[in-house]
Amino acid sequence: MSPRTADAASGEAGPDTAASGALAFRLLGPVSVARAGTVVPLSGAKIHTVLAVLLLARGALVTDSRLSAALWAEEPPATSNAQIYTYVSRLRKTLGNDVRISRQGPGYVLDTGNCEVDLFSFERLERLGRQALEENRHAEAGRLLGEALGHWSGQALENVTEHLLRFERPRLEFLRAQALERRIEADLSLGRHRLLVPDLLSLVARFPMDESLRAHLITALHRSDRQAEAVQVYGEGRRILDEQLGVVPGRQLSEAYLRMLRGESAVPVRRPVLLLPARAAAFTGRTAEAARLRSLLLRRPSGPGARLRAALVTGMPGSGKTALAAEVAHGCAEAFPDGVVHADLQDADGAARPPASVLAELLAALDGSEETARTARHGTGGLLRRYRARTADARLLVVLDDASGDAQLTGLLPAGPDSALLVTSRTRLTAVPTAHTVSLGPLDDEDAVALLTECVGDDRARAEPGAVRDVVRHCAGLPLALRIAGARLAARPHRSVARFAGRLADPHTRLAALSYGTLDLPRTFDRAVTRLSPATGAVLPWLAPVGPGPFTAPCAAGVTGLAEAEAEGALEELVDAGLLFAEPGGALGEDRYRFHPLVLLHADTTPRTDLPR
Repeated sequence: MSPRTADAASGEAGPDTAASGALAFRLLGPVSVARAGTVVPLSGAKIHTVLAVLLLARGALVTDSRLSAALWAEEPPATSNAQIYTYVSRLRKTLGNDVRISRQGPGYVLDTGNCEVDLFSFERLERLGRQALEENRHAEAGRLLGEALGHWSGQALENVTEHLLRFERPRLEFLRAQALERRIEADLSLGRHRLLVPDLLSLVARFPMDESLRAHLITALHRSDRQAEAVQVYGEGRRILDEQLGVVPGRQLSEAYLRMLRGESAVPVRRPVLLLPARAAAFTGRTAEAARLRSLLLRRPSGPGARLRAALVTGMPGSGKTALAAEVAHGCAEAFPDGVVHADLQDADGAARPPASVLAELLAALDGSEETARTARHGTGGLLRRYRARTADARLLVVLDDASGDAQLTGLLPAGPDSALLVTSRTRLTAVPTAHTVSLGPLDDEDAVALLTECVGDDRARAEPGAVRDVVRHCAGLPLALRIAGARLAARPHRSVARFAGRLADPHTRLAALSYGTLDLPRTFDRAVTRLSPATGAVLPWLAPVGPGPFTAPCAAGVTGLAEAEAEGALEELVDAGLLFAEPGGALGEDRYRFHPLVLLHADTTPRTDLPR
């Protein structure tokens, strides 16, 4: 639906962006800048990309590595930093004093001041419109949502690099689709069904597999006394879904059709479930990984026999798997109208939770505790049957955190292809294809400095840049260690960063210093060790004398006194647990192994016990 149509349907004119002499930035269409209604010339996709990335950061630090990924993905030129500096310099010169682009630590910050950014205006109006709709203030909701849609002038980010486009456009287009759906819902509630029919016919022709739009069209035709056409629209949709995707109509489309057959006009409003951990207070880096996960979860199922959309996040303990999953799930929530649910698959002591406990938690979020309690009387089998039935036609995002293996996922996968699954685990799982697996390594120095800076504040980081780099070095890029360091420093603002860096410099006090409140790095490592077999758990401290590595299985056998096959088996189990890295390159093609510095320190400070012979 065009901005003009959206405004007309809600009785409002589009925003007047030329009324002020300040700069106006556009992201919801071609990326552009205007001053007093006159376009400010910018040449080339790359400078538009740099501007877009800085704007999308909303005043937060954008590291050089993040800009490089948006400009060149994984193949930056040798002069990438110099080119980024040139693009930023050109932006400063072109934009003048209306905005401020400052160099801070490993990146740049754009302060737009009082300038308008169409995305921010759209989000503000959409949020107000959504709230009005939830409170049944339909006229106000229609007006606000129409104004929000009026900020769009085409597809988002039309003139940036394909790398940034792939990362950011799906999220923005989903926001637009959700706003459009809510505006249509508001207009239907106001009895504007006859006015909506032409626009909905056009939209359904453009997006024939969008069941939500087709359901709204059926409702509008039914209320306009055009039942025969509504039946035809439903039949056409059922045929397209069967031929293109091999699926039957989902709940929303089927319910709209059944309401028409029963002569009902009311549109029930269903509130989506949102059961997720809170977003991390500080989240920096992982831009490419987050974009990859979004693309896996948001892509539409296609072709006959479409399968469940699934993504897996793996990495060593403390690498930020849960924080990344929560960040991505919150950002994708609007795409799943039936809700987002989350379950931790381990208990507080690191033991795997029983399947019945996890199923009961998920169903309680979806159906309520009373219904779940009745189902639970039939045991795990009853819970499993209910879960499969509940997820068969739903559009849900299910987040399963800290899976110990494939067996733990049995019965927890959503049953229908319209849902999606996001799993975190320290090891790779066969339930999720390798191509859908995102592995997290340590953060690079730039992102690590940015994360610590976000925790302690720019002023403090700028005052002691050397000490900040020392803290980052001792944390070795591990996000959990950096968050703990940041939390400790933030809790003692009168103490110098250098004093804390001194504690981390001493190997005897480093691990103890990386514990604060519920964040406890040594305990995190201990939980990982308890999930090892007893034999491998006993081997870990004996490997400390080999140092950080790389080292081979014969080397480990020599240090531990085990047979080479036994040593290699223990090393492979440690890799699967995220306590060792494996890399190719040894003699005769054998694997080499490497410790993360903090895991090595933990192993070195763990008492040794006799190894089984």
